[in-house]
Amino acid sequence: MNTTLAFATEDERWTAVQARDAAADGHFVYAVRTTGVYCQPSSTARLPKRENVAFFDSAQAAEVAGYRPSRRAHGDQTRAAAERAALVARACRMIETSETPPRLDELATEVDMSAFHFHRLFKMETGLTPKAYSVAWRARKLREELSSADASITDAIYGAGFNASSRFYETSGQLLGMRARDWRAGGAGVVIRFAVGQCSLGAILVAQSQRGICAILLGDNPERLVRDLQDQFPKAELIGGDAAFEQLVAQVVGFVEAPATGLQLPLDVQGTVFQERVWRALREIAPGTTVSYAEIAERIGSPKAVRAVAQACATNHIAVAIPCHRVVRRDGDISGYRWGVDRKRELLRREAGK
Repeated sequence: MNTTLAFATEDERWTAVQARDAAADGHFVYAVRTTGVYCQPSSTARLPKRENVAFFDSAQAAEVAGYRPSRRAHGDQTRAAAERAALVARACRMIETSETPPRLDELATEVDMSAFHFHRLFKMETGLTPKAYSVAWRARKLREELSSADASITDAIYGAGFNASSRFYETSGQLLGMRARDWRAGGAGVVIRFAVGQCSLGAILVAQSQRGICAILLGDNPERLVRDLQDQFPKAELIGGDAAFEQLVAQVVGFVEAPATGLQLPLDVQGTVFQERVWRALREIAPGTTVSYAEIAERIGSPKAVRAVAQACATNHIAVAIPCHRVVRRDGDISGYRWGVDRKRELLRREAGK
């Protein structure tokens, strides 16, 4: 059977309901015509007669049809959630304790699930795919190993699970955002050029590393912006921009004044795996439009991670170019913005051409 079409037929769905199969939760709900309620497939409610059952692809579809959630739903969801969390926790421990990253099929076998259902469950619970979690864990482990003064960089590489130094050096820039020896020195040796100017939104700071624009900060106090940059890169060498850099700042200021024109400059985006997924989704929002935090969570495949999405927006250091100003609350309220709600409102007004 094609796993992408799991629980596609009514016979498959009825079989899952009879088995109270938690793996089917999220694929569909079943409603009981005689009681007017709907349940998840794993519900512990008394099984109804087959002729009284209707299936819907989602709870929302069932509610549109006039059904209400079962009173047992909360208890069932709590129990099922605990079981799902326990399975994912087992897989996470396997990833963290394996000398080399385990394959998807190995992880699925560990929790006695198909690879398709395990991949879906893992992403739903953690907000990351198993592979992305493995990469993030190795990055964390690598940082811990490099923080040890007694270990050489080679020891740190193998201690973090890289079975060949060549594989590490292929990905070290993505894992650490810099070379391993620079990270060990706390960022010392990383050169960041910056300049502070003025735009119609107030003070603006633009900073550029060897890899691209690493900060666009907005505010009222230029000195505060410089302190923010120092806090972001405490060990880097910060150098005031020269005349050539001023031209780059002017380009960024022009972009802030007219965001819809776009910014054709490379960005040095450094964050966790989850943050970078959110920031990538933000850059796909068309100028002049807004989306909710919940919509972003849906787009990255983590519908439950709405708060984490909001936090990722709040930690964005590259204003406008990573357009967190285009994200609003579900009810359309502009809500918070790292650089002030008034600036957010003005940016949205400009993009809408008002």
